[in-house]
Amino acid sequence: MDWLNRQPLAKIITCLGDGHPGVWNLMDKIGTPEQRCEILDWYHLKENLYKVGGSNQRLRTVETHLWHGKIATAIAAFADWDGVQAQNFIAYLHRHRLRLPNYQKFQVEGITIGSGSVESTIKRLGLRLKLSGTQWKRENISQVLKHRCAYLNLAFA
Repeated sequence: MDWLNRQPLAKIITCLGDGHPGVWNLMDKIGTPEQRCEILDWYHLKENLYKVGGSNQRLRTVETHLWHGKIATAIAAFADWDGVQAQNFIAYLHRHRLRLPNYQKFQVEGITIGSGSVESTIKRLGLRLKLSGTQWKRENISQVLKHRCAYLNLAFA
């Protein structure tokens, strides 16, 4: 992380991740809290919402509230539910409350709200390291990844 933080960083660093605590622990080490704009991945949020089950109409209503950043209204929609899944989802919303923006506004502004492209890139990098017939020494893998990332950054710059 020291290497990363020595690089020229933007004034605002958008950190997009799923709900796994390990992701957010890593993000805590990037830049400063004032620089970071942490966003919970929209698709992971929806996936967890629909695990609650129940009425599709209620779930779509809650989804709409979340899409517009109305977290308190979304939580209130579960007020009369005693189910474990609903309580777990409410706890999930509280845990990530500061990472739940107005997704519609972010999308209109061109700010990515889904981590699919990042996850796909990580898979592609992993596949590059696992090419048929290739063998890597553990100590060389980080260098290969640095070269690959540099190549991709230049290709998309």
